[in-house]
Amino acid sequence: MTRYSNINKIIFFMTIAALIILSFFPLYWLFISSLKPSDQLFSMPPKLFTLTPTLKHYAAAFHTQPLALYYWNSTVVACITLVITLILGCMIAYPVARLTFRGKSAVLMLVVATSMFPAMTMVLPIFSALRDIGLLNSFIGLGVTHAAFSLPMVVWLLSALFKEVPMELEDAALIDGYNRLQAFLKIMLPLAAPAMATASILVFVNSWNEFLFSFTLMSEAGKRTLPVGIMMFPGEFEFPWATISAAIVVSVVPLVLVILLFQKQVVQGLTNGAVKG
Repeated sequence: MTRYSNINKIIFFMTIAALIILSFFPLYWLFISSLKPSDQLFSMPPKLFTLTPTLKHYAAAFHTQPLALYYWNSTVVACITLVITLILGCMIAYPVARLTFRGKSAVLMLVVATSMFPAMTMVLPIFSALRDIGLLNSFIGLGVTHAAFSLPMVVWLLSALFKEVPMELEDAALIDGYNRLQAFLKIMLPLAAPAMATASILVFVNSWNEFLFSFTLMSEAGKRTLPVGIMMFPGEFEFPWATISAAIVVSVVPLVLVILLFQKQVVQGLTNGAVKG
């Protein structure tokens, strides 16, 4: 039994190691490509590292395109998306999880249904709607669009957590003189902090990386977000792989750092409601 147990452990750890390598190798290769001199990019056989790293591709990334401006635009859009999604997500998730009312199932199904439509099929109606209300080339318009597609995930995360909070806590707050809104703000929201942290990171990352609507709804050069700006790097007669790799690394590293710093909250938020104590 001990022998088979050891074999199972070895297989398990080897599988985990293989998955980690497969997951992180593209990011590693992207990073190494951004540091290689141009004459080493397409060397055969490919080199897994370089002994002569250079930062000129990073300098070229910021000089070729206004990367700092794209950074700012993506940050503004992601923050707008985050605020809208969390406010609406809490307003929907709380009554769905805690209150009994007619049409509750229909509301939940409607929220879920919005995530089933392919984004490509929604481009034209969203473009027309934003054009009619004057929100094309607007950070608010793009933020609302991103929020619409992130809302179902947030509602599911928060409603699962709200269901697990004992009703006695709210009843005690109401007996102490709190109204329903005060009980929600002072009791429910602090308890929902892990799920909200998870939702915040996922919403921010999704908005930061979104390309289709950012490209379609923001045609002005000064309003481009980072994914769209990186797409504009290819030149007329060449494709600057190393410069593009540097730009992508610059765009990805902040997200990786945020996830690493808040991984505990992410795991706790995703597992809340999965096991009932």
